[in-house]
Amino acid sequence: MKRILFVDDEQPVLDGLRTRLHRMHHKWEMTFVDSGPRALAELEANHYDAIVTDMRMPGMDGAQVLHAVSARWPEIIRIVLSGYAELQQTIRLVPVAHQYLSKPCESPKLENTIERTLHLDELLRQPQLRASVGRIKKLPAMPRTYAKLQELLATDNVTVQDVAKIVAADTVIAARVLQIVNSAFFRLARRITNVEQAVTYLGFAAVRNLVMSAEIFTEWKAGGRGACLDLERLQTHVLRVANATQALTAKTPIADDALLAALVHDIGYWILMQECPEDLTEALGLAKAEGIPLHEAETRIIGSSHAEIGAYLLGLWGMPYSVIEAVAFHHNPRRVTQTDFDVLSAVAIAHSLTEPDESHSFDTKLAGDEKIDASYLETLKAPFDWAEVTRRVEESLDAGADES
Repeated sequence: MKRILFVDDEQPVLDGLRTRLHRMHHKWEMTFVDSGPRALAELEANHYDAIVTDMRMPGMDGAQVLHAVSARWPEIIRIVLSGYAELQQTIRLVPVAHQYLSKPCESPKLENTIERTLHLDELLRQPQLRASVGRIKKLPAMPRTYAKLQELLATDNVTVQDVAKIVAADTVIAARVLQIVNSAFFRLARRITNVEQAVTYLGFAAVRNLVMSAEIFTEWKAGGRGACLDLERLQTHVLRVANATQALTAKTPIADDALLAALVHDIGYWILMQECPEDLTEALGLAKAEGIPLHEAETRIIGSSHAEIGAYLLGLWGMPYSVIEAVAFHHNPRRVTQTDFDVLSAVAIAHSLTEPDESHSFDTKLAGDEKIDASYLETLKAPFDWAEVTRRVEESLDAGADES
């Protein structure tokens, strides 16, 4: 039985939530309180899996409540349900709120959002790892992203495509931009997974304000914590996988989701090198000593690999399930029963055929995964054969090399 805490200063709103969500009482134990201080007192006294809070409340507002929760109970899933929305307020919430829903919110949407996030513990079963990920307020963006964006936005003939290309070239910024544009603030009719569309909706000024926000991003300094990993090399690998994935899914319904999954498939490494660099270094040593893939060594040392850890964070941020699944299983897609060519298979194939792999980012030669081949493709309803797969991937990698 999962426990959910609802916070709103208006009693009619709480009564309405209690009535609308009554049918979930067999799955959730729900508590309703009318202020931030009462919410914190309740959290002191009892364990909760998720908190859903209003934003504008007297005395202690929702952002203050969530700041306290993220500091003291980081494993708790944090959702804002509010009728008050402006971009700056949304950016203020980004470090502490996993998702943002707007009032009025239909019951099925609220139930689905809570239910999906609660099920994420199946990806990351260790409470201490969930707490580590839940504690994250900001992740490192590459210094060159700031410089390029500043330079570009200072010109008169900047285009959406130009800005989107820079945003997409940084895993952390791309993920954050899509998290924000899909928050309920924008009340979109459908979810956006295309970076160019996201930049169009946000506008240049908002993208610049977001990227330059010290509350959301921190600059990664070479030689600091996590120095065993070269962030620039890792990002180069990510973009090569993204190019290959794009080539495999061009003009298909899954193209946007597949490209997004490729762009963020290694975001777990950003988490590991920020939150537990010593464990990552130990896993690297184990992988070298025993000749095993690094993701297997990570699981033995940390309890989960960068893949599951990254997928868990993206799930908290409300990314589509197809993206979460592809990130979680891009090293071992056969763990998932597949009958069609989908986002996971596209990313997994692109990842398998892209050289060098992410181990190149560690300045050492590591054992790779078992390569995917034609036998894997034969199990899927793919729109092409293996010869076409390899041709598309090779051409995408050659084109990417020419651009760099």
